[in-house]
Amino acid sequence: MSPRKEETRTRINQLEEGSQRAKPILHQHAREIQPYGKIAKLPIALDETACETSVNNLNQILADTMTLRDMYKKHHWQVAGVTFYQLHLLYDKHYGEQDELVDSVAERIQLLGGVSIAMAADVAETTIIPRPPRGREEVPVQISRLLEAHEFILKEARAMARQASEVGDDGTNDLLVSDIIRTNELQVWFLAEHLVAVPLLHPEQAKAALSGR
Repeated sequence: MSPRKEETRTRINQLEEGSQRAKPILHQHAREIQPYGKIAKLPIALDETACETSVNNLNQILADTMTLRDMYKKHHWQVAGVTFYQLHLLYDKHYGEQDELVDSVAERIQLLGGVSIAMAADVAETTIIPRPPRGREEVPVQISRLLEAHEFILKEARAMARQASEVGDDGTNDLLVSDIIRTNELQVWFLAEHLVAVPLLHPEQAKAALSGR
């Protein structure tokens, strides 16, 4: 083969190799690089047992927070009645705040060397919050469901914060107290005030109704 033909062939081969490198490699499968429930210890000056305890607790909080977050979006879409506008906005505001908590908790789990729960099916299997029906419900029922979900999270967050403090995991304790507990408490206040039986127009109307006149 002449030098010119050899040079041409080499160039063609290079172009073909380049096109192969640019082609996406699809349908890849391999073993997990870290199984769920296993700790990949990072140098954060925490005992691996402490990390494992916090990761397990935080994954429960994560599953419940994701469920509460999605319940807010469900009610945001399905709310009805005279308070539609304000609750439509309030539900979406609380959804956004819960979504921020989801990200913070998931990042903390990864920082501790764990694997954060992620997929909807896994969340549904893990959460302790009762599943609402698919259909629309009245506003008082929506709010009651949300308040019950908040209380589930607050109960477990308080217990888990104490446990994190006992094992020296100050970062997890701070996340649970400063973010999870305080955010949920504030949202409970905003919700619960909607269930107070105050009159819409005149206080004497409520007084008369109670006296049977």
